[in-house]
Amino acid sequence: MEERKPKILLAEDDTNLGMVLKNYLELNDYDVELCRDGILALAAFRREKFDICLLDIMMPNMDGFKLAEEIRDVDPDIPLFFLSAKTMKEDIIQGYKLGADDYISKPFDSELLLLKIKAILKRNQELNSKEEEVHEFEIGSYKFNSRLRTLGHNGESHTLSPKENELLHMLCEHKNDLLPRELALKKIWGSDTYFNGRSMDVYIAKLRKYLKEDSNIEIVNIHGNGFRLVVKD
Repeated sequence: MEERKPKILLAEDDTNLGMVLKNYLELNDYDVELCRDGILALAAFRREKFDICLLDIMMPNMDGFKLAEEIRDVDPDIPLFFLSAKTMKEDIIQGYKLGADDYISKPFDSELLLLKIKAILKRNQELNSKEEEVHEFEIGSYKFNSRLRTLGHNGESHTLSPKENELLHMLCEHKNDLLPRELALKKIWGSDTYFNGRSMDVYIAKLRKYLKEDSNIEIVNIHGNGFRLVVKD
């Protein structure tokens, strides 16, 4: 199955620049809808789903600032860049006040624009995947909520420290499977140095202590590789 290309709304009334930019972005695996004025762009935005909007400011019928307001009314979170020859400080400030993620002055480097688009789309993808994460887990007779950082058992609740919480969350995501030591160290401690490894061992010991009331739960050390959160049925 072919992967869906990110879809870009490009509102630009300069025919040459619009076509050059559209072709460049399409060569880099983006699906681009080019509109010549603000009203056409707004109609396209309401008709289709886009991943990012690139808006010129000086356009006929509806300028980029008004278009941005209308777009934000429909979707407050969609990434939005202004591409404009207007370089006055007041215009740039207005662009950011309207919720722009970036304000890029013409003429601009197309390669730099492409890098900025990739960065903003990656950021949004990561944010969306975090929102979809599971935060509530049953670990034997324990109930764990990683959003609240609580571990509950027999009607009592214990609040975990941030690192305890992250480590238990990762163990739950890999329940009955291997959680690689290097993966946990890099995600939680930032690097897999010897001293960070010793620190993680201390946190593993703490988690074992918290979970000791249920004999069906075990955090197993897979020597040199990582840990397994084993929960017996």
